[in-house]
Amino acid sequence: MREAMYYTTMKNQQLQCQLCPHYCVLKQGHTGRCLVRKNIEGKLYSLNYGKLSAIAIDPIEKKPLHHFFPGSEILSVGSYGCNMECEFCQNCDISREFNIPKQYIKPEDIVNSAMDHDLKSIAYTYNEPTVFYEWMIETAKCAKEHGIRNVMVTNGFINPEPFIQLAPLLDAMNIDIKTYDDKQYQRICAGRLAPVLKTIELAKGYGIHVELTCLIVPKLNDDIEQLDKLFEQIHQRVGDIELHVSRYFPRYHYNEPATDIALMLKIKEVAKKYFSYVSLGNVR
Repeated sequence: MREAMYYTTMKNQQLQCQLCPHYCVLKQGHTGRCLVRKNIEGKLYSLNYGKLSAIAIDPIEKKPLHHFFPGSEILSVGSYGCNMECEFCQNCDISREFNIPKQYIKPEDIVNSAMDHDLKSIAYTYNEPTVFYEWMIETAKCAKEHGIRNVMVTNGFINPEPFIQLAPLLDAMNIDIKTYDDKQYQRICAGRLAPVLKTIELAKGYGIHVELTCLIVPKLNDDIEQLDKLFEQIHQRVGDIELHVSRYFPRYHYNEPATDIALMLKIKEVAKKYFSYVSLGNVR
């Protein structure tokens, strides 16, 4: 456990977390919507600091990143918790339910592990890295000191100030676009589109290599006309960018059949009107 960054104190030992656009106001003893940042006696603490649920060596294409040191391997690390509440979550055991063993690992130990395995990159992934911000930023600083690249796989739902502090440490990001607009975001994942688009803009402005992923979930975000408008909006704001159109499978509280591949191919063709590189994910 570690005192968290980015919060303000209020009356009666209340505080407001300012890490992400939820701006959770927490009474003493309460956690935020991420379930891992808690008000303890008027101070905000990161409950998941250094508690990792997964460590693995992956192909970098699995992040997915197709044009950032392709063919290389990357050390992937994740904790638990998330600041969104997707009913179709593909990693619910670590994002919302926490039904997985966890071990405490220091930032320098992860960097040493990467060097021991001759790996040149570390990915903060599996669950939402924003909610283990303090551990991520300390690890990223240590990695940079040793010439190791940092990759963030994220939903992009982070406030500008903490992102701007993190951005100089990041070399690449995969940012997940959940759906078409703010209203849909609020309905299906308790988030908003506008802050995510802002994160993409900031990342591009800092020269970070950015690729996007759009998980196509039947009956939730599979309207081709709406996707066309979304892709056009992204192109207008950040220009050409690499897009992964990914296949959903039944998971967590959502049990529709897996996304139809023929539909995904149609969506790919629509996306290619705006982006030079569009790939399909979670398909053979």
